[in-house]
Amino acid sequence: MNVLDPRKIRNVGLFGHQGTGKTSFAEALLFSAKVFPKLGSIADGTSQLDTEPEEIKRKGSIGLHLGALEWNGHKINVLDTPGDPNFAMDMRATISAVDLAAMFVSATDGVQVQTDRIWSIAEEKHLPRAVIVNKLDRERADFESTLADIRESLSAKVTPVQLPFGKEAGFSGVIDLVAMKLRRVKDESGAYVEEEIPADLEAEAVAAHELLVDAVAATDDALTEKYLEEGDLGTDDLQRGLRKAIAASEIFPLLCASGLKNIGATNLLDFLVESSPMPMERPAKKATDPRNGQRVDRACDPAGPLATQVFKTIVDQFVGKLSIMRVWSGTLPGDGQLLNTSKGSNERYTQLITLQGKKSLVVPQAVSGDIVVIAKLKDTATGDTLSETKSPTLLSDLPIVKPVITYALKPKTKQDEDRIANALSRLSDEDPTLEIGRDVEAGETLLSGVGQTHIEITVERLRRKYSVDVELLPPKIPYRETIKGVAKNVEGKHKKQSGGRGQFGVAIINLEPNRGLGYEFVDKIVGGAIPRNFIPSVDKGIRGAMVKGVYAGFPVVDVKVELIDGKFHDVDSSDFSFQMAGSKGFKQAFMAAKPILLEPVMNLEVTIPEESTGDVIGDINQRRGRVLGVDAKGKNQVIKAQAPMSELLTYAPDLRSITSGRSSFTMEYSHYDEVPANLAEKIVAGRVKAKDEDDE
Repeated sequence: MNVLDPRKIRNVGLFGHQGTGKTSFAEALLFSAKVFPKLGSIADGTSQLDTEPEEIKRKGSIGLHLGALEWNGHKINVLDTPGDPNFAMDMRATISAVDLAAMFVSATDGVQVQTDRIWSIAEEKHLPRAVIVNKLDRERADFESTLADIRESLSAKVTPVQLPFGKEAGFSGVIDLVAMKLRRVKDESGAYVEEEIPADLEAEAVAAHELLVDAVAATDDALTEKYLEEGDLGTDDLQRGLRKAIAASEIFPLLCASGLKNIGATNLLDFLVESSPMPMERPAKKATDPRNGQRVDRACDPAGPLATQVFKTIVDQFVGKLSIMRVWSGTLPGDGQLLNTSKGSNERYTQLITLQGKKSLVVPQAVSGDIVVIAKLKDTATGDTLSETKSPTLLSDLPIVKPVITYALKPKTKQDEDRIANALSRLSDEDPTLEIGRDVEAGETLLSGVGQTHIEITVERLRRKYSVDVELLPPKIPYRETIKGVAKNVEGKHKKQSGGRGQFGVAIINLEPNRGLGYEFVDKIVGGAIPRNFIPSVDKGIRGAMVKGVYAGFPVVDVKVELIDGKFHDVDSSDFSFQMAGSKGFKQAFMAAKPILLEPVMNLEVTIPEESTGDVIGDINQRRGRVLGVDAKGKNQVIKAQAPMSELLTYAPDLRSITSGRSSFTMEYSHYDEVPANLAEKIVAGRVKAKDEDDE
């Protein structure tokens, strides 16, 4: 599969809500092109794309799958993305790498939340789109209502280039509105026979053809003039105009399909060859020269400077690390050395491969516009740019999907504890949305991900791939302590005499709130009440007490301490004595200055169906949350709110339950706020009880 002309390459990403049939259709595409010997099935576990045990168990994709095929002298790279928002990074990275987004909509369910969200992201990236109405063979499949929903929810520029032939179980082909022919599928292979449109469907087909011609002609002045003169456009003119309009995102073509019956796969392959944007029709990739910071955008030119970007990393237990990359400019030879411009290091490689599910094929080289894979790159990670040393290029960063949920990991055995760090590191190489942290206060390893399913699958993969068994625990909330009142002239005294040299130090302090300004230490000693060399010791002792906490054992923040007086002894005073004096004085002052607990408050943005708005707002209110606003977005509502972190530990599964899975949300830290007194009392009591049990 050696393609040397970017005009013969097509890159299409399959996107949509989970369950819209993307993977089944990808299987049909590869089967129709004779890449796969048989048509796999998600339902019975024979999929040749969803092969991970976690995918087979859940009957859905959890990662990006690449399948390269040849069709009519063209190489088509098919990128099947997961529809579950837990794995949105693969979806967003793929949007950055393809030239056409095929958006899947189920003919029985209409436009769902994740499809709407992906459409918006593709629109922000100015990525050309097509719509595939899938599952037209299902009971209750309704093409007309689905089309109306698509136009209302996604765009009025969605224009059918096909009509379905037959309904529900009788769906057996499509009417091509460009060629004005019926394409009836012969058998499971997806091959079709071309026939004249039946007389009883001709009027409907003509009306739809006229709407397509109107839409295409409106995007080009010359075509408009010809259309007005002749009353129609010839097939060649219509085809050329359609390709141009799709590349400019002036028309979003709609096609009809059934992945399970392999209806529409060969039609889509024909469409991709004839109408999908070529790599050189896409804008140049934004880039800079790292030597001087100047902009040096890279266009699709096989003779230009080499610039590639890794948009997905797969870590295979047997093959090692696989780096999937798009060649944006230049020609990538079959072996050699590359500069990792992102890391400033050199990478050697011995071959290029392309993937067809789990199967791989060696290719001699890759030209700009192609998508290929290099195995076992040492330092390269997702998002890194690879280029030539003589023409270093740094491409714009990939979009980042931030984690919204965190769990603590408790290794079940000492062996698990010894292996967990390395295993998590390898998983995070493959999945940049995973964040590994350490709660020093609690002594816990923290795992952050996009959702609960994301975390659970990561734990399953830890066990399966690296033999590391862990228990998931809710993370300890990072509460903080501070004060609302003021304490004056508080004495901290440390005195100890046990024979020989003793210990003596007295520090007198004032304490007041310093909200939002952190810790501040003010030296107001006059007249040598404390020697200058011991004043930092008082500060150090106070800082030590703040780290350990006073009220409930959480770190203290936002206080101002004034050291106003003290006493010392010529022999018995020392650095340690004044550290202890500072610590004791601070603890007494803190408890006298109306201590309170602070809790982290998170910003929430929740996208839900309109009918779920009341239930979701009620749930947020029950979580001590505050709704800041509600905005309409198509058929959906976007709720912006704030709520305490402690109330959101189970938000992902709870929201999924409330909305029947038709929702998504993002969450990020906003600020700290005071914990209500009744809850603070329970938290303090719980900490005291836990400490007493540990001391026993």
